Order: sequence, then C-alpha cells, then structure tokens
Amino acid sequence: MNTVDMRPVAGCHFRVELADGNGRSIEIACSEVLFPPLSARPDSSEAHADEHLVLRRATSADSALHDWWEKTRRGRAPQRRTVRVLLLAPDHERVVKRWRFRNARPVTLHYAPLNAMDSTLVMESLAIAFDGV
Repeated sequence: MNTVDMRPVAGCHFRVELADGNGRSIEIACSEVLFPPLSARPDSSEAHADEHLVLRRATSADSALHDWWEKTRRGRAPQRRTVRVLLLAPDHERVVKRWRFRNARPVTLHYAPLNAMDSTLVMESLAIAFDGV
C-alpha cells in the first residue's frame, strides 16, 4: 500500500532550475525564492504585471543570473525560458512539490549595498516576470 507522508517539510531544501527551451537546463544556486501570490481565480494561469518570482542569492563568480539579465536587456535572450522550483524532502532526493514558471524573463536585477564598515554578504536578487505557473 502506498501511503502519503503527511509530515511538514522545511523550506530550506529546494532546487531552482533554468531551462533554455531546447531541452537543456542548469541548476541555479539560490539561498531564497520569493513567490508571488498565486491566485485561485479561473484566469490565474496568467500573471499580473506586478507579480514577480524573485530569486535571491549571495553574489559569487557564478554570473548566470547577471548574464541572463544582461542578454535580456540587450534583446539577445532566448524567447522562452522556464524556471522550475523544486521543494525537496529531507533526504534531498524526493521532490515534494514543484512549481513551473512558463515564459520567464528577467525584469530587474538588484544588488545589496556595499558597505566598507560591514562584512555581510552581497546579495543579488533577480525579479522574473512570467506568463503562467
């Protein structure tokens, strides 16, 4: 008999993938994912202009988010991309829940302030518009 595990799952085990529309995808290391409100309205498959998915992480030599934003800014990004967010079980293997954001495109890229008097990490945040979830 197949039983469903009803225990709550912590939000700290997740994976973010960026698909390029050609069958390839890369994993994007993120420390935080901010979901927009997901409506239950019949027309909820369409996102509103002010609702964005936000990917946040500490800045590093990995320039995947910046490169995607830069290509979009210059009009050279692929037309269709999909962002997948996978919530993982504590074993880090099983997927408990998944969200797929279709026709995703960067809207804004934001960096935390630089401060010579503070040793905190520099965070980068990419706001992403999408056509459907």
